[in-house]
Amino acid sequence: MRSFSETMCALRRERGLTQRAAAAELQISQALLSHYENGAREPGLDFLRRACRFYGVSADYLLGLRERSERAVLEETLTGLDALRRRIGAALEETT
Repeated sequence: MRSFSETMCALRRERGLTQRAAAAELQISQALLSHYENGAREPGLDFLRRACRFYGVSADYLLGLRERSERAVLEETLTGLDALRRRIGAALEETT
């Protein structure tokens, strides 16, 4: 599982943000974000709430308690449902 610092860095990079841009959105300095991302500092609860809202992930995911984000699980589920819908449609066509 990823650590908090690895997850923070990965989320920022996935969104194509610089540390400066992400820090501005998260209402902290770029230096403090750098410390969070390299593991030199640990955040407080207020920052965790802001980061979860900003990145659209749960605290469990951000803290490394879950392997995948809720979004990834939802996308996988929707893909599976779409494949099932296609199979059911094909089966119905065969019976008519």
